[in-house]
Amino acid sequence: MKLFINETAKVKTQYSKANGLNTRLSIHEKYSTNKMGLGNWFFTLYNIENGMKVLELGCGTGAMWTNHKDEIEKCSEIVFSDFSENMVETAKTNIGTFPNAKYQVIDIQDIPFEDGYFDIVIANFMLYHVPDLEKALSEVSRVLKKGGVFYAGTSGEHGVMETIVSWLGFEGVYVNTFSLDNGKERLENHFSDVKIMKYADSLEVTSLDDLMEYIYSGITFKNAVTLPKEDVREILESHMENGVLTLPKEPGTFVSIK
Repeated sequence: MKLFINETAKVKTQYSKANGLNTRLSIHEKYSTNKMGLGNWFFTLYNIENGMKVLELGCGTGAMWTNHKDEIEKCSEIVFSDFSENMVETAKTNIGTFPNAKYQVIDIQDIPFEDGYFDIVIANFMLYHVPDLEKALSEVSRVLKKGGVFYAGTSGEHGVMETIVSWLGFEGVYVNTFSLDNGKERLENHFSDVKIMKYADSLEVTSLDDLMEYIYSGITFKNAVTLPKEDVREILESHMENGVLTLPKEPGTFVSIK
């Protein structure tokens, strides 16, 4: 889920269609050891109350919301947005039509709403793609009400892809510019209270076909790892024990109050 490349055009290309994102999501759904599901866990933290205005930036396919439509109905207004028009359309298809819901293409660096408009802003696994992170965080803070909450999901720096590329001898390929390890300081420039919440999980993969599809679905891996695919597969297979490849995950979220 993390990219070393932050250039707008390359990010837009990777997320222009839902297929690649669905591939990356499906392996987590299939092989995660924590069966609660990260999206469900997020909703144990989100304090969405009746009449609130909520903005999601980088909504992707909208899959997180499909089992939480009661939370949508609580809002006086909820805006699902993404940098990709295709993702916005996919989210609209998956989530559905609600009288209080809007679907909109938005660049987090230039949010088209007035100051203090939203009670809650959500941005999961997308801030490490943003070219000007300080501008983005400033914009989020600007559109939040005083006392409003920003939920920013991300991961640590020793997760699935970092582990894989280290096994392959390509350490340093993945640099997370907004991780659970470095994001707090960035957020504290814009928010008065910042807390880190971590979700315990890992992957136990039994099909290397699924894993190969997953790792080659991202631009960074394909551009940076020059080994032939058969060599990559052989190295991954060497780390399997009793037909299972165990990989660490470090997901979580920042909860920041304006």
